[in-house]
Amino acid sequence: MSGTSLDGIDLAIVNFKKEQNWNFRVMSAETIPYSPFWQRKLSISSSMNSLELDELDKAYTAYLGEIIQSFMHAHSEFEVDFISSHGHTVLHEPDRGITFQIGNLPSLATLINEKVICDFRSADVARGGQGAPLVPGGEVHLFSQYDALVNLGGFANCTQLSGPNLLAYDICPVNVVLNTFSQELGFSFDHKGELARSGEFHDQLFNRLSEIDFYDFLPPKSLGIEWVKKNINPIILEFSSLKTIDLLHTFSHHFSEQIAKQLPNQGEVLFSGGGVYNCFLMELINEKTNCKICIPSKEIIEFKEAIIFAFLGVLRELNQPNCLAAVTGADLDHSSGKIYFY
Repeated sequence: MSGTSLDGIDLAIVNFKKEQNWNFRVMSAETIPYSPFWQRKLSISSSMNSLELDELDKAYTAYLGEIIQSFMHAHSEFEVDFISSHGHTVLHEPDRGITFQIGNLPSLATLINEKVICDFRSADVARGGQGAPLVPGGEVHLFSQYDALVNLGGFANCTQLSGPNLLAYDICPVNVVLNTFSQELGFSFDHKGELARSGEFHDQLFNRLSEIDFYDFLPPKSLGIEWVKKNINPIILEFSSLKTIDLLHTFSHHFSEQIAKQLPNQGEVLFSGGGVYNCFLMELINEKTNCKICIPSKEIIEFKEAIIFAFLGVLRELNQPNCLAAVTGADLDHSSGKIYFY
């Protein structure tokens, strides 16, 4: 799994077992950080033309193959049934029928000499869906004890499990914006949110952000880096006279407000993703909600999405629905993912 935060590639060896319900055990997990070369390449990928994207796809697939092979070699004591791979999203504009994840070429199976299940999003978009969110297809089986689940990565997304209908959707950007401000201040990310905490609140900016119409849309709805460029970047430009530290502070208040609005009035909500380590952001969210915020183990915080995509591969292998029309907006539930043999 590789997310929009560009932290690196998450790898997990997971054992799944079904008794009455599905359960899982993570045998080993690791994040391989991106080199400056790959961080730069991936950060500009959404602006590439089709020829450049094709070359990037080939290069990234080869790179992914090396990373997976090295990880498997280091954990050769485990017998692998297949590799389930999300790849890295470079384009996601479902309203235009576009979603593209690099690293999902058939050559990946040949490179690692294993069966590969990948490219989970494109079939859903072809069926009229958003191609996102996909994690609810796993959450309903693996984390059903919670009333809701929130992932704080490059974007914040939530799954509502306790209501009359399953709901899941993207809420707002998070680290994809906050990390950019942190980098302007000379840091790769805002450790514990201490940079944001030291800034000052700007009412006018906060009110301007609250006017973004996406927040009023009903699900299904999803976000991509293109949306940030179109809707967030112009606002940043509009308030460019503010100190970066104050932008960071005010955006943190804004994101916490939008996230808290989506939480149930009671019950337990599981939070995961790198944003959980942002103490300032989590404090702001906690101040704005009555529900119980549950912080899981480090393993779940950092690898929940990798675990979920492994499980989506299991459902695809069994030809059971792993893509839910109720949350993506597709015409029906379906078993999504391409299967490649070596």
